[in-house]
Formats: sequence, C-alpha cells, structure tokens
Amino acid sequence: MVTAERGGRPLIGISIGDPAGIGPEICIKALSHKAIYERCIPVVFADRVVLEDAVKITSKNISLNTVTNAKDAGGIFGTIDFIDAGLLKKGAYEYGRVSAASGEAAFQYVVSAIKAALAGDIQAVVTGPINKEAINLAGHHFAGHTEIFAHYTGTKDYGMLLSAGNGVGDTGGGLNVIHVTTHVSLREACDLITKERVYRVIKLAGEALRLMGKETRRIAVAGLNPHASENGLFGDEESRAIIPAVAEARSEGLDVTGPLPPDTVFVKALAGLYDVVVAMYHDQGHIPLKLCGFKMDKSTNTFTQMSGINTTIGLPIIRTSVDHGTAFDRAGKNEANEESLLDALNMAVTFVKNRGKIS
Repeated sequence: MVTAERGGRPLIGISIGDPAGIGPEICIKALSHKAIYERCIPVVFADRVVLEDAVKITSKNISLNTVTNAKDAGGIFGTIDFIDAGLLKKGAYEYGRVSAASGEAAFQYVVSAIKAALAGDIQAVVTGPINKEAINLAGHHFAGHTEIFAHYTGTKDYGMLLSAGNGVGDTGGGLNVIHVTTHVSLREACDLITKERVYRVIKLAGEALRLMGKETRRIAVAGLNPHASENGLFGDEESRAIIPAVAEARSEGLDVTGPLPPDTVFVKALAGLYDVVVAMYHDQGHIPLKLCGFKMDKSTNTFTQMSGINTTIGLPIIRTSVDHGTAFDRAGKNEANEESLLDALNMAVTFVKNRGKIS
C-alpha cells in the first residue's frame, strides 16, 4: 500500500467526533496553530454545516475547502481542507443533546477516515470525541472508538495506550499506560486477565515505545490485586496469569518487570524508571493518566489543562485520539481546550515517522 506524503509532511485525517459536542470547536482551534501545518497536512472528515458553525463560534479567521479525496488537500495554513460527509443540514443537531442524527454523523466520519487510511490516502487518523449513547442510538453497537477501529480493520490483538505529561506530543514522555482490558465491567475485567492476553499487551507495549521513538523500552507490569497479591494473600491472578506472561516476554528479550504493586508503579514510571506501564483494567490506568494530564480551576469549574492522548496499538493503520469526552455541557460556548487534540496530532506525526523504521 502506497501512502500519501508531500514535501515531508504526512497527510493526517481528523474525524471531528460528535457534532453536538466540543469536537468541531477544538478542531477549528487546533488547526489555527500554524505549527501543525509545518508538520503535517490535516484533512478533516465532517459536514460543512458543522464546520461553518464551529468557525463562527470560535471567531477564527479560517476558510473551508471541500475536497473529494484527501490527496487533493492543499495543506495551506488558514484554509481547512475537509471531506464533506453530506449527512447533516442546519438545524439537524443541537449542541449538548444526544441524538441518533449526531451519532450517525460521528460514526460515518470515523468510518470514512478509516477507509481512507486503509486505501493509503492518509497516513494516520486522529479522532475527536464521540458519544457512545448517540452512536448506539444510531444503530452502531460499539463500546467506543477502539472497538470501531478493530472491527473495520479486522484486528483482534490491540491495546489502548494513554500518554500524558511533559513532551507528550513528541515522544510520549511523562506517563504512558497500555491496558489489558478497557470497556468492560470490573467483574468481567478480572475474568479477562489471562496469561495470553497479558503477554500480548506486553508485546504491544514494546511496539508502542518503538513508534514513539523511545531509545529505551522499559516495560513495567502492574498487578491486578492490592500489593500485586502479596505472594498470593490477596488473589491468584498474579501467579496464574501475570507472572508467567512476564517471564515469557522476558525470555524473548523484552525489558519487562513485574507484577509491581499498582499503588506505586505509576509513581515510578512518572519518575522515569519505566517507559510504559501495562495496566490491568480501565480505571487502573486512566486515573493516574488524567491526574497527570488534566488540571482544573475550581473557581470557574473549567479545565485549564487537558493534555493527553489515546492511541490504539496493534492496528494496521495509525490511530491517535483526544483523551477526553464530548463535554456536552460546554459545547457551542467557545470554552473548549484544544490541547489534547494538538497532542494527538503531534503523536500521529511521530508514529508515521517511526513506523517504517527497523526496530
């Protein structure tokens, strides 16, 4: 597959997410940064009416250019090249409201971007936030972006990587966490901790560090239970699944340590002892990441920092994403922070540059 790249700048597709959320707004704001156009050629997957409204809300001096193929994008700062889905008309959606119409549009933006990446028209996909309820109302029964990408690319072994902290948009510095399980109940997550799955995610962690261009690839594996079970006092998942997985990965030459107590492993990783942590379930990994990357002003009840990237590792295409939701309560008010989208765009470019390099 030949992928498009011009003048050293990769073509990066952006699906804007749910039109009723903050996705359109942060897209316009992110593409108002000239530095993005110096690193890549962004191509947006959206509806014209949605982008026009976002430009109006943000008061940005930006023009819109419709293209039928991402390869036709001009990549000129001040003009947003986009592929018009032709799904929504003015008044068909409402900011802050869950609807099947918005869910359908968001879903089709994503699928169109995936197909463009598989065809080689773009070199990566960066996704804005979707609303899972809206997607399901539209008849598409997926737990989230990760599962949509896995389905449409035919991928079975994949993992959710989160990154936040200093240097996040370039090398993935700060804190990096990849998950063994994600969008399932805590009870089900415990049942899904098997040697095979933990081993596969350790391997995906190594691939993630390669794509980031990390010189060291030190992998820490968190335990599932308190104190990593304290030698079997608090559960057998460590001895039954995690320890054998770590041993197998280590026998293949990976620099992997664990299982380590979950209450200290993230502190050690943030201090620089490890380059990535393999977390066992959703909140075990998400909570430290958002503590690291998100800051809030209590006097205004607004986020002053939203640094973070959600990346799917193991796909045949590159996919990065913002690490926050649709924020329906702030949609359409010009209050959204585009920092996470900027991080995701920069990470996508980094992945593109490193993907073809021999490990």
